[in-house]
Amino acid sequence: MTLSPYFAVGNLQRQLRAALRMRKATGWRHFGAWLRSNAIRSVPVSAGAIGMGCIGFGRHAVWEVTEACNLRCRHCHATSSSAGPNELTTEEGKRFLDQLAAMPEFRMLAFSGGEPLVRKDIDELLAHSTRRGLVNVIATNGTLIDDARARELRKLGVRGIAVGFDSTDPEIHNAIRRSPTAFDRALRGIQSCKAAGMVVQINYTAMRENLATLPDVIRFCHDIRADIMLCYQLVPMGRGSSIVASALTAEDNQQLVQTIRTLQRDAITIVEPVAAPQYWAHLLDRDDTTAKPEEPSDTFHGCAAGWGLMYVKPDGHVWPCPFIPISGGSVRDRTLSDIWQRSEIFLSLRDRSKLKGTCGSCENRNICGGCRGKAYATCGDPLAEDPCCYLHHRGLPAYQQEFTSGHEQPARLPVLDSPALQL
Repeated sequence: MTLSPYFAVGNLQRQLRAALRMRKATGWRHFGAWLRSNAIRSVPVSAGAIGMGCIGFGRHAVWEVTEACNLRCRHCHATSSSAGPNELTTEEGKRFLDQLAAMPEFRMLAFSGGEPLVRKDIDELLAHSTRRGLVNVIATNGTLIDDARARELRKLGVRGIAVGFDSTDPEIHNAIRRSPTAFDRALRGIQSCKAAGMVVQINYTAMRENLATLPDVIRFCHDIRADIMLCYQLVPMGRGSSIVASALTAEDNQQLVQTIRTLQRDAITIVEPVAAPQYWAHLLDRDDTTAKPEEPSDTFHGCAAGWGLMYVKPDGHVWPCPFIPISGGSVRDRTLSDIWQRSEIFLSLRDRSKLKGTCGSCENRNICGGCRGKAYATCGDPLAEDPCCYLHHRGLPAYQQEFTSGHEQPARLPVLDSPALQL
């Protein structure tokens, strides 16, 4: 596998600039230690990062290889635990990987699900992806990984592992994951992947039930020397749509970003929020409603939907984000490059002048842009204002069941205007 694109001078300078800016904003005490022990080995996994934003990386692709899973987590954006009837075959999956590898914008692929490790041909797909020069990351619940399996995955080219870990309290984690053994098995998986030499990422999903444990999870990441922690928020899609009351309010969102900034100072792990793009404005001390000049997005980019993320569903449809179920097309019918470059939903999300409401008029739209998934979940319009922005809203967003089912919507942008939020 050729790693030279990641170590090009310009790429390294961009990533170093982003890290230095974060250090200045947070008082990050462990920057030097991170630079010595984590930075270089994390470069390939960072997808040739062009800065920091939602989901942490620059441009990268996620392939939800199957709907099947060995758990039935309460907050999952999927609705099924068994394989879908129309999932890409092995050969179709390889053709998708060939097309992705031919696109210079994408060098890293995250294999997701469901639980990707339950797909029977996952090893064959990982090996093919590696041969095509892609860096493999697996997003997993961690329960199916032991020492032997971690070594096998490493040999197949898996450079990073992202393990869902929702609390340091086993009872809370197990309740969310609906398994009495999920916590212990996830810990085993994390330890095995570290021993195998993988970059370790912890994926935490903030909900009302576990928000108080966020500081403990960040300290846990520091203690085990995790490389990255992505702090997701519950966006009530799929199975998560049945627990809307567990979603964070605008005030909770504010508490979350403030907590991350405070604790980043003493954590070696880089902590980045997902579905809370207001964090980047907060780091620059711009999270207020006073008039200010517009900030360029040279380092912090906010919401990644459509410009930094391509999410491929098991049946080959391509969404801009797992929380925006609008297809830009299917890899069975169109080339991946054509979907990425020409689909209306992707083009619209890249043009932040099209954002509506307070997001459209906000001076932070280039570094934040609001969470497009939350906008969609409230009114079916991914260009609407973010209902969880604590600068302009309070309380729990009025998530609507018709937009949070997780089912795919037509391959076009909704044309309805954003209704008034009932908060």
